[in-house]
Amino acid sequence: MKAAVIQWFINFAVVIVLLSSTTKAVDTVTPSCNSADAAIVPTKEDTQTMSLATKETSQYEQDGEAAREIAKYLPYFPFKGIPRFYDIGGFLYEPLVFQRIVDIFVARYKEIGIDSVAGLDARGFILGPPIALALKKPFIMMRKKGKMPNSITSDSYKTEYGARDGMTIQKDKIKEGDRVLVIDDLVATGGTLSSAISLVKLCGGTVVECACVVELKMFIDPPAESGLPSRKKLFEKLDHQEVPVWGLISEDVLTNEAKLDKNYVDDGEEH
Repeated sequence: MKAAVIQWFINFAVVIVLLSSTTKAVDTVTPSCNSADAAIVPTKEDTQTMSLATKETSQYEQDGEAAREIAKYLPYFPFKGIPRFYDIGGFLYEPLVFQRIVDIFVARYKEIGIDSVAGLDARGFILGPPIALALKKPFIMMRKKGKMPNSITSDSYKTEYGARDGMTIQKDKIKEGDRVLVIDDLVATGGTLSSAISLVKLCGGTVVECACVVELKMFIDPPAESGLPSRKKLFEKLDHQEVPVWGLISEDVLTNEAKLDKNYVDDGEEH
């Protein structure tokens, strides 16, 4: 009897040890992504990160919520014979709005990845540097002809204002294979942007994207009977059709008509 009791205790202890080992093994197994039974449950931190990523992406949707707020600070004037001349001086006067625009551009191009930022004479010189600084990338000036030493020049081009001499860039600023972001305040017919793209290609670089605060969609590919120039056709003619153009705000939401006093005169000059 005494021997049977002792044997029972021994058997019980063995079972306990086996159960303990099995539990530890289960606790230390890492679920495999290839297992049909593996369940991946996002942590609170993962959920917050995904939420922020979604927010970052949605903020640069054309005419999205952020764009519509910024549009309130882009009044239009009758200027240079154009009924709606959009004035970036409106948002430049508001530091928080200007900073918001810079932040949106930085978020977009941090995600895409670039080597340098090229700004077009002259308003691209205002928008480009703070974006380049935030991205810790070089800023390159693309200037009007005759304004800069050691430069090369693109072919002449046309804009909504008339014919222009080519844009220039210094020869040593873009290297073979560089991914370049081209920035201006507004794109309409695409003449100035096409000149900038040509310059980048002459230097051996690639234009990742042309980015503007305002994109006038009416010029993208208007019907032939409209008589409007087509940006799409111009890019195809110059073999630039692979270069994307992005604008934060379109004319669809630019409804802020400037309040003019009775002495207002359209004194716009060619520039």
